[in-house]
Amino acid sequence: MNQNNISDYKISETDGVITFKNKNTTIAFIRFNKKGEIEYIFVNPAFRKKGLAKKLLKLTKEKIGKDLVPQEPLSPLGKKLFNIA
Repeated sequence: MNQNNISDYKISETDGVITFKNKNTTIAFIRFNKKGEIEYIFVNPAFRKKGLAKKLLKLTKEKIGKDLVPQEPLSPLGKKLFNIA
């Protein structure tokens, strides 16, 4: 099995957190609140550039049914993800 294969992961959901994990590591996760604010989003560097952050955002939006807003401070990668100059 390729360690960086993104098709082989599990999605777990708890209150305010969605996590992608494989059997070895956490691949990505998002932390959010009921107001639609994204408190934190992380993608393991070995799994970046595969659309995982966008997939997390999509799942979160579907779960809470609201438009998502990033909380400050926002990193350069976060600004790029949310299309903020």
